[in-house]
Amino acid sequence: MAMQMPFDHIMWGENGPAGNHMIKRATTSSASTATILSGSVVPASSSSASPTTPASGSSTTSKAPDSACTNSPLTRSCWGNGFSIATDFDKKWPNTGKTVSYNIEVTNTTCNPDGNGSKLCFLFNNQYPGPTIRANWGDMISVTVKNSLQNNGTSIHWHGIRQLGTTSQDGVNGITELRSISIYHKSLTDLGPLAPGDTKTYLFQATQFGTSWYHSHYSAQYGDGLIGQIIIDGPATANYDIDLGAYPINEWYHNNTAFQLEDIANQNLQNHQGPPVPDTILVNGKNKNSAGAGAYDVQTITKGKKYRLRLINSSVDSQIRVSLDNHPFTVITSDFVPIKPFTTNWILLAIGQRYDVVFTANQAPGNYWFRAEVAADCASANSFYGRSVFTYSTVTSATPATTSTTPDSVCQPESVIVPYVSNMVPNTTFLSQVKDLEVDIDQVQVTTNGQNIAVWGINLTAIDIDWRDPTLEYVITGNTSYPQTYNLIEIPDEGTWTYWIIQETAGTPAPIPHPIHLHGHDFYVLGNGTGVFDKAVDTPNLNFVNPTRRDVTFLPGGGWLVIAFPADNPGAWLMHCHIAWHVSEGLGVQFLESKNTIPLPDANWNKTCTNWANYYNGNPVYLKDDSGL
Repeated sequence: MAMQMPFDHIMWGENGPAGNHMIKRATTSSASTATILSGSVVPASSSSASPTTPASGSSTTSKAPDSACTNSPLTRSCWGNGFSIATDFDKKWPNTGKTVSYNIEVTNTTCNPDGNGSKLCFLFNNQYPGPTIRANWGDMISVTVKNSLQNNGTSIHWHGIRQLGTTSQDGVNGITELRSISIYHKSLTDLGPLAPGDTKTYLFQATQFGTSWYHSHYSAQYGDGLIGQIIIDGPATANYDIDLGAYPINEWYHNNTAFQLEDIANQNLQNHQGPPVPDTILVNGKNKNSAGAGAYDVQTITKGKKYRLRLINSSVDSQIRVSLDNHPFTVITSDFVPIKPFTTNWILLAIGQRYDVVFTANQAPGNYWFRAEVAADCASANSFYGRSVFTYSTVTSATPATTSTTPDSVCQPESVIVPYVSNMVPNTTFLSQVKDLEVDIDQVQVTTNGQNIAVWGINLTAIDIDWRDPTLEYVITGNTSYPQTYNLIEIPDEGTWTYWIIQETAGTPAPIPHPIHLHGHDFYVLGNGTGVFDKAVDTPNLNFVNPTRRDVTFLPGGGWLVIAFPADNPGAWLMHCHIAWHVSEGLGVQFLESKNTIPLPDANWNKTCTNWANYYNGNPVYLKDDSGL
């Protein structure tokens, strides 16, 4: 059912809906907040000021570079050309004028990552995990994707990438991309989407630095192998000698395909039963199985050196803890955000989260276990565990005999995560509005107070998009009759601070922790807790002073989460649970941000859509049967 946007789905800002200042976008022209110039995304309105010297934990806010600073093993806080770890990358970034280019082909094949036997897989460039895309902070990244799947569309989402001024490159079917289909009676999209045999090039700027990953964004498709890593080199909050690169960790299923598993999970969900239990955990795409076949990933280290390791949880349904025996981790990032370093023996990664860590090879030369254990306290399960081997260069690689410390057993974010660049979240607006909030928070809903607060009460049955009519196409054509099932919130004015109270409602069929992921932004985590959010009791405990910011965090099982972010990136964006089965059931919400200033896609977007339409209007093998995400 199509509808004009109801007022309680609009975040007007502090002045509320007075005067109804929402303007219908013209269909033939558009304002732009970003311009592609010489291989860089340059904000349309940028200011310059005299360079200032970066101080620890401080941030300069002009677009001008900071003082000169060169990156080296002993000066990792520096970068170069006037940028450093003190630079707030949400406000400024280098424009290198360089484009790094990659070619990726998506294929149907088989794989056998732990020696249990071959199974059907979808792979990037016939490898698992897929190739690592690497660039420098400020580079343009160009990735040409060819879809060589026979009966599937496909698409790629660049997880955590801000996509400032390039919302059409975010790769989400039905929102920024057009139509798609999949193989085992599902659909896949993300690109436009890409029809079998079609090719598309994504182009975006690395305005952030750190570690992330890319994956198919249709339903559970990435669970069959369509994952890869992203490294954007930049400064760091701790020194190290050697970068070991990206280190993905994820569960693996021996028999069914990801789409078959999704169907089983969704059927079980209707009976309040859990999803299928994975068979093992892979570390950097490898493991030995319970019978001893397969092979461990082996990393060689040299005594006395400091190493950077970039941890990624690329699972579909598993929260995972990791450690390296006798080698504590110094944690230096949470997702893309640099943090003040802290030391721990174990670290919990929710699905989609990343942590960059530094460790010192200061133990007796030998072989040491890297351990990946499923987080049962986060309602995750597995029939086995993940292992890899870190071996000192002066000894022969062998099966370790080392022991570990006891992991934590409480499913909660690290309480010691403090962003290095300190930002304050305005609290006056929220505090003045929340006390008058007249919303039953423990109800299934997506609503706003008409100003700056949104309330999202979840129970897995929210969003259901149509690949044939993505949200961005509504913007392009000036159509404001959005389907109710799009679960859409509109933020008309760029720069509006938004505050989201997310509540897992009573009676939900999956009262478990949910890893909530935001596209196009990092959010500030103001607080979370168990039970129903109480505005009188819980509001005073929220943190507005340099709170944790990242793009994935936990909504506690049966509890609440309060996040905030400014609407500073015009586009159509998605926020969703990153458990693949849950987003397929509808655990997501989208928001349309400053639609009159969204940079619209070029003719290649229309070409991809046309190719898809020709394919989909023919005789497609499988049709959409879930949320489409």
